[in-house]
Amino acid sequence: MYNMRVTSTILLATLSVSITSLNAFVPSRVVRQTTADRRHNGSFFRIANGHLFAGGFEWEDPAESFDQGVENPFKNPEILGTDGEGMKIDPARLLGPRLQGSNLYFVGMMGSGKSAVGDVVARRMGTYNFLDTDEIIEKATAMSIPEIFDAEGEEGFREAEAQVLDSVHAYVRCVISTGGGLVCRMGNWSKLQTGVVIWLDVDPELIIKRIEGDTNRPLLQADDPLQKLKDLLEERREKYSQADVRIEVTEDMDENAVADLVVKELHNFIDENPPAWKKAKAKAQAEGLDWV
Repeated sequence: MYNMRVTSTILLATLSVSITSLNAFVPSRVVRQTTADRRHNGSFFRIANGHLFAGGFEWEDPAESFDQGVENPFKNPEILGTDGEGMKIDPARLLGPRLQGSNLYFVGMMGSGKSAVGDVVARRMGTYNFLDTDEIIEKATAMSIPEIFDAEGEEGFREAEAQVLDSVHAYVRCVISTGGGLVCRMGNWSKLQTGVVIWLDVDPELIIKRIEGDTNRPLLQADDPLQKLKDLLEERREKYSQADVRIEVTEDMDENAVADLVVKELHNFIDENPPAWKKAKAKAQAEGLDWV
């Protein structure tokens, strides 16, 4: 047991949902979304096979913001090298204009690489900042994750996690790594739905290899950590599968290779889910009408 034991009330008071308090734990250049922005940048929902997907984002209408005309670089011969391989520009740099400020949320099991890959993606994008919800919780409470689990149990940690998510989703142009169990609370999905959700899908056997000897994983302090990991994945799989983009990670992929695939699939996702104004423009042009 630890010398300092906090109650849930004190823990949650420390982790105030006030954005002012959160400012101490996020980079100074991270931009907040105003109430008007949230109304304007509302998310949309997609339902398939009975599942409510974490539905992406709405782009701004050109009447409110200009169309920067950035398209999928993987389908643009002017950006692709002559051999179709070498890019003349990092495609991650072109995600920002296409996302129009919408956040990227990484979900997946512990040890799946959400923090490492998320950080790489944010750095490559250039205009986005990386945030890690676990890191924010530890800084805000001055406690490690195992200490919070020991003092408050998993439920206390999930309460803190939900409060941090409630705060960080108010910011824009962020790549956010979330805790493995954050998807289990339905209330958290309303926050995830304000951005694009990416699931890093990694086999439990590979995760165990990665985190062997890591004592900072309270839920895996069991007699059979591999079986525990498999059980947790089975419990969460349906939630993870509601992500907008699924990335299957194999043993031969490092964080840079995973980031490459994330960037490509995000561009494809944007193509497959165009904003309403873009659909209207295509329809008008197909009918021979001028688009003003």
